[in-house]
Amino acid sequence: MSVSRRAVIAAAALAPLAPPLAWAADPLIRRPIPSTGEMLPAIGIGTSRRYEVEPTPDKVAPLKDAVQTFLSLGGSVIDTAPSYGTAEDVLGLVLAEPGLRQKIFLASKVDTTGREATLAEFERSLKRMKVEALDLVAVHNLIDVTENLAVLRDLKSRKRIRYVGVTVWRDNQLEALAEVMKRETLDFIQVNYAIDNREAAERVIPLAADRGMAVMTNVPFGRDRLFKAVQGKELPAVAKDLGCASWPQFFLKYVLGNPAVTCPIPGMAKASYVEDNLGAARGRLPDPAQRKQMEAFIDAV
Repeated sequence: MSVSRRAVIAAAALAPLAPPLAWAADPLIRRPIPSTGEMLPAIGIGTSRRYEVEPTPDKVAPLKDAVQTFLSLGGSVIDTAPSYGTAEDVLGLVLAEPGLRQKIFLASKVDTTGREATLAEFERSLKRMKVEALDLVAVHNLIDVTENLAVLRDLKSRKRIRYVGVTVWRDNQLEALAEVMKRETLDFIQVNYAIDNREAAERVIPLAADRGMAVMTNVPFGRDRLFKAVQGKELPAVAKDLGCASWPQFFLKYVLGNPAVTCPIPGMAKASYVEDNLGAARGRLPDPAQRKQMEAFIDAV
């Protein structure tokens, strides 16, 4: 957790809007993967930065605790990439626990060029995570996208992976992403989307709904940009209406209020973050009018 996130959560705790874990009795919201109908819990774990630690028992222990808490509360989606430093190695240690792999929807990426290099990268990811197959592999940042999608579809036909997708994380990639989405058949896209960064909701998320593609969203807190913006501020009245007990829940409920979003993937490196974030995927979600109120509040800070 960044200093700013600690600060905003502490401030909100001075006047809590809901009892701690009051949402825990509510079922976790689940959404379908359009291409198959498979249901996924509506919040996952992103491993960029947060899981890029030295792969030693002491460094990995809090991450194991976070993942165990995540699974116990109904989560399943974990997203990583070979370019995320040691994250895949760390997940290999986390997934070593007996029976754990079967509970996880495990996603990674490819980000190299050429068929042989991409296949080698895929096999290296399996080795690092100590698994035999992956649920989803996406072409990271549209790198060599046509050739890499061909490789991934071949892996899918051989049941080495179950789903194929593409990812971006910057607004200046959205036009290129839309072109790929129009010409390719994809199971998933992953795109940057937050309450203060809404361009994807205008340019590509509706297209994903039209094309039958699941939508993962990254950087839902804007790499802590949002926490800095609201530091020292009280949650607005609309947060109480939605049962939000913290700013992370407020930000995530906004993203999930878009029905075309399948699964945001915030970084969660401690069990307490997992408990807090998953609260956003239970209970009420904002309707269009409430989403406008949330946008107006953030736009004014």
